[in-house]
Amino acid sequence: MQKTIKIGKYQLSNTKPLAFMAGTCVIESEAHYLHAAKKLKEIIARTKHPFILKASFDKANRTSIDAYRGPGLAKGLDILSKAKQLTGLPVVVDVHEPWQAEEAAQIADILQIPAFLCRQTDLVLACADTGKAVNIKKGQFLAPGAMEQVIKKIESRGNHNILLTERGACFGYGDLVVDMRSLELMKQFGYPVIFDATHSVQKPGSLGSATGGNRKLAPVLAKAATALGIAGVFFEAHPTPDKALSDGPNSLDYALTTKMVKELCAIDAVVKKFK
Repeated sequence: MQKTIKIGKYQLSNTKPLAFMAGTCVIESEAHYLHAAKKLKEIIARTKHPFILKASFDKANRTSIDAYRGPGLAKGLDILSKAKQLTGLPVVVDVHEPWQAEEAAQIADILQIPAFLCRQTDLVLACADTGKAVNIKKGQFLAPGAMEQVIKKIESRGNHNILLTERGACFGYGDLVVDMRSLELMKQFGYPVIFDATHSVQKPGSLGSATGGNRKLAPVLAKAATALGIAGVFFEAHPTPDKALSDGPNSLDYALTTKMVKELCAIDAVVKKFK
């Protein structure tokens, strides 16, 4: 049986209308982030599909020591609080260390565990203990079946508000590959499955001191994933991706965002009609 997870006024399920999780990769400044949040809300509101605003206050796994990481926890959560007030949207934010979970939960509607950290038990349990929904990104090194053990860690704390996200797997140097079977296999756990369209087209470390990517392929993979009947699509968008302080090569501009969400909604309507 497919479970339904309530996030604010929205209901996320593999059988309900496709939801979107989107935002800039990292908070670059208060003004920049609030402007991006308003613009993305405007674009996705046209679809009448659920929209959860995405943000990061710290990108702790940057390639280079010199890379921009973000404003930090306190300032980042303050900006996120303002974004929620401005847009009325729920937010999903990633946490990297157990001590961050409780503080982030004061603002975030969903706590997100980065793919590299999905097996960090203390982090997983700290997020579960907040009672907030937990979005676990499947590690690039994990088979989909291995996510069952991560699910059990969260369930052991009495928390059943779980989302599972596919973001590609490593099968070589400097590239990721998406096995679409993973989405169907993770749906068998019953929890909503999300597809991370933009991180799936990353090329880790391919630029030497930074991660590269191919944003043009993100909508291609997103359409394939949506055709399988999933709960949502996660992606990063930026007004000027080539100037983004993080993940620019795989972030979508607003024109590509507008086109992609419209196409995904059309595909989802057909798929869910037969479900």
